[in-house]
Amino acid sequence: MLKLSNPFSGLESIVEENAPLSRYTWYRIGGPARWFIRPNSLEELQEAVRRCADANLRTYVLGLGANLLVSDAGVDAAVFKFDSEFWGRVEFAETHVEVGAGVDMQKLLLRTIRHGRAGIECLAGIPGTIGGGIRMNAGGKFGDIGSVVQSVQVMDSHGNLYERHKDDLVFDYRTTNISAPFILGATLDLEEDDPDRILRKTKEIWMYKRNTQPLNTKNAGCIFKNPRGLSAGALIDQAGLKGLRVGGAEISAKHANFIIAHPGCTSEDIMSMIKLIREKVFDRNQILLESEVQFWP
Repeated sequence: MLKLSNPFSGLESIVEENAPLSRYTWYRIGGPARWFIRPNSLEELQEAVRRCADANLRTYVLGLGANLLVSDAGVDAAVFKFDSEFWGRVEFAETHVEVGAGVDMQKLLLRTIRHGRAGIECLAGIPGTIGGGIRMNAGGKFGDIGSVVQSVQVMDSHGNLYERHKDDLVFDYRTTNISAPFILGATLDLEEDDPDRILRKTKEIWMYKRNTQPLNTKNAGCIFKNPRGLSAGALIDQAGLKGLRVGGAEISAKHANFIIAHPGCTSEDIMSMIKLIREKVFDRNQILLESEVQFWP
């Protein structure tokens, strides 16, 4: 099929061209998206995705941008953002809760506490949407979201819909076996509990993170995955890199697995720092750190 100069003709109400992505990421850095699409319904999403396939466009999905580093040059692709009311639905039914992919995990956590539903307290202090949280199996030492996922609604690159159920879902450390490019929503299986007890547990987790992580800085969360049985932060600290600065990027003195972006920082500064950390840790321990943060070239 002939590639059109504007593959989204007629969809101007939901498509922005050359949209800056820095405003949507926690780092507040990075270049523009060639096409930025904010569908208000499943039908609009399907139509836009089919046009991407016809035009041979790469597609990305942007959540809250908390675990993301966008290239300074931006991305020559279609970036989808599920931030309309349709994608933010939350429906409680006994101990189950139906959620859209665009639901903010922290806001959902507060709602589950008020409803006396336990199971996602481990998400306290982890920014992101349900879609992104499921994609990377968000969590930490207190648990992960995969343990409560009952089913996930997904869509392929041609607009076909599928339902993935618990018995064929595999959640591992910061990953899942969901290969479909679009996560649309999910059903979470929670437990009934006393709201005060859930709140106390949530506060304990939040306080731990506040005391051990640089939460009040521009960062993208943990940069590297923990090697099995080890701590990436400890390995970086042992390599003597805490507090090191490259351009506008600095390794946090509070937690070495966080890279802070100072005013004037660029994506290239962060990438240079990541490369340096990998080299130093490998030279010292013969361990190649694997990235946890997502990179959009």
